[in-house]
Amino acid sequence: MENISNELKAAIRAACAAGAITIEKFGELSHSEVKTKDFKDFVTDVDKSGEAAISSIITESFPEDSMLCEEGTTINGTSGRTWIVDPLDGTLNFIHSFPVFSVSIALKNHNNEILVGVVYQPILQELFTAERDRGAYLNGKQITISSRTNKESFLMATGLPFKEYHYLESSLSMLKEVIHDSAGIRRAGSAAIDLAYTACGRFDGFWEYKLFPWDFTAGALLVREAGGIVTDFSGKSDIVNGQSIIAGNSITHKLLCEKAMKHFTA
Repeated sequence: MENISNELKAAIRAACAAGAITIEKFGELSHSEVKTKDFKDFVTDVDKSGEAAISSIITESFPEDSMLCEEGTTINGTSGRTWIVDPLDGTLNFIHSFPVFSVSIALKNHNNEILVGVVYQPILQELFTAERDRGAYLNGKQITISSRTNKESFLMATGLPFKEYHYLESSLSMLKEVIHDSAGIRRAGSAAIDLAYTACGRFDGFWEYKLFPWDFTAGALLVREAGGIVTDFSGKSDIVNGQSIIAGNSITHKLLCEKAMKHFTA
């Protein structure tokens, strides 16, 4: 990984700064540091501190860019570019000292083309990075998606409804079919990690409904730059403003997309 852009350098610095904050507090979080944002949706002081660190680094480097962050930081810049940030993807895991969470940072242009993506898993010190048309990397080494084509060997990843139960039956119906067409399913609790693991071939495919851009934008670029396919449940490639995502190689993406179109109407 040579001659990376200033944008990627800033995203890496920001992700590592936020990751250091999570490591410092991991396993030490008090009840008073956990707040309820919505039904079954939580935020911690670590989320907010991480977002502030990321925002400071990004705005100092690129003051004309906009920002869209999960915990509410919004900046309306003039460049036409927007940084999309999740300072702690997997907050519930973090609250419970379950060591699966990540920092996700992406940059898109005015055409919703994703230019930069970083997913950092601080517990394992795994830094996933990508730039548009320049490949995807894990700790500086280029990665590619899985080449598996036999469904009996597929390891798939997904997320399940945790507060919006009106699509629970659709999710379970699709899950049952994927169970039959794979060797196993994993539900880690961080879409950014699921996508990063799909990009490097640990998972053969990933699908989830009802996400936000900060959950998947960086990871989507990782998968694409690793040679994979990323769309929404209807097969559209412009996923930034959507709420669903399917990622995988040519075989697993097709398999998951067919099942999603069967069980979900939108």
